Amino acid sequence: MCAKKILFLVFPIFLLATTLGHSQIITSKKEAVKKGVYQKPVEKKKASPEVEKTLALLEKSKSDKTVAPKAVASTEKSKTAAKPAKSKKAVIVDKEEADLVVAGSSSENYLSMQLINNAMEFLGVRYRGGGTSKAGMDCSGMVTAVFNIFDIKLPRSSHDMAAVGEKVDSSDVKKGDLIFFKTNGRSVINHVGLVIEKIGDEIKFIHSSTSKGVMVSSTKESYYHKNFAQVNRVVN
Repeated sequence: MCAKKILFLVFPIFLLATTLGHSQIITSKKEAVKKGVYQKPVEKKKASPEVEKTLALLEKSKSDKTVAPKAVASTEKSKTAAKPAKSKKAVIVDKEEADLVVAGSSSENYLSMQLINNAMEFLGVRYRGGGTSKAGMDCSGMVTAVFNIFDIKLPRSSHDMAAVGEKVDSSDVKKGDLIFFKTNGRSVINHVGLVIEKIGDEIKFIHSSTSKGVMVSSTKESYYHKNFAQVNRVVN
């Protein structure tokens, strides 16, 4: 009985000694690493966000460089194909206009025509001795009113007006000249009008008559033909 107990106790010790002689018991990972039995796997360090972003950009640039030449070429080709040819613009060359010619004659003075235009505005105004407005005007009053519009000052009476400007021959009469008469058998100038047209030897003029007020008359009329005195050029 005692021998069996001794054997029971000795046998496990024998087994333990045998096992220790042939292998090692490792109780932890730390000990295994220390003994060289276990090698800790190497973990790859994770790159920081900035590094990852840089790497991504580098990869993208590599891929772009590979595709870019063809892409650019096709893009340029499409632009060339899509772009319509420029049409030539019509060029308008403005020719220099000739100086303003009134009533088709280069010899007619622009100011003279404006004097006539303004005088024609008084057509129909009644005669009034000493008057110079549309309320009524006499012959010299009408002429004075027209010239005053252009700040040209003339004497108030027809007699004094006859001394202003240059006396011209009947054949050289032009629009805007002043025409004078000696009416009612008088020996001095007492009537004036503004020449508006000359046709051959006929002179048409606008004036204020005692009978009909402002009107247009002609030297072809016997009364004015008989009493004609002279023509003066005030506007050159």
